[in-house]
Amino acid sequence: MNVPASSALHEGSGLRRHALGDFVRAARSRITPQMAGVPAGLRRRTPGLRREEVAQLCGISVTWYTWIEQGREVSVSPAVWARIATVLQLARAERAYLFELAECADPSHPRDEPAGVSGVLQDSVDAISVPAYVLDRCWNLMAYNPQMRELFDDWPVRDPAPNLLRYIFLDPAARQLVVDWEQRARRVVAEFRADAGAHLDEDDVRALLDDLTRASPAFGHWWTRHAVIEREGGLRDFDHPRMGLLRYRQVTFRLATHTDMKLIMLLKE
Repeated sequence: MNVPASSALHEGSGLRRHALGDFVRAARSRITPQMAGVPAGLRRRTPGLRREEVAQLCGISVTWYTWIEQGREVSVSPAVWARIATVLQLARAERAYLFELAECADPSHPRDEPAGVSGVLQDSVDAISVPAYVLDRCWNLMAYNPQMRELFDDWPVRDPAPNLLRYIFLDPAARQLVVDWEQRARRVVAEFRADAGAHLDEDDVRALLDDLTRASPAFGHWWTRHAVIEREGGLRDFDHPRMGLLRYRQVTFRLATHTDMKLIMLLKE
């Protein structure tokens, strides 16, 4: 029997809400009053916080919080989810899981990198034999290998704070290196909108957009078109000043341990 798409979507949403409620309830059960800084009281059947205590600490009603744990369909803002995550003292992976189930962006997106992540990223990229690099959500270059440096004609070394968007739109060398620059640049703007959509109110993203809109009429024009596409693979041609015409197939992977970063590899055709 075929299930209507709308019914399947509603069922999936319900399963997600119940999984979210179960997760929040389990997290609440392991936070003691001492951990949360509230009086333990004389009568407490379980060691964890009570629902009313979490609700009070989060600044929401007990009924509303109860509905969340029960998996009911309620509208919860990202700010409230952030307060819940803080009160329940969720670890990085737990907080990311909470916001993934809630289907919204974390307004307090962790800025600090896990210990050693930069070194691990660089070691991983260095182990790749083709041009490879890692971008964060602002498309800052977080790591790259010698093959990528050679392909981009030493751009990462020339730029003290290399950012792929700034390179494409503000560095004249990009127009010479990237074949069909206008088509590629227009697509890049739509790809970045897909990446940045959940973070448009964050200071670093906002500052980048303001700078690019002000400094590059091309970027400003295409940004106002509101096109959105995923960063897909495909053929990428480069007209290198020393090596001539080069063709690669681009593949992109999200990092499981740092989901706002992506690894890009250019496979020789």
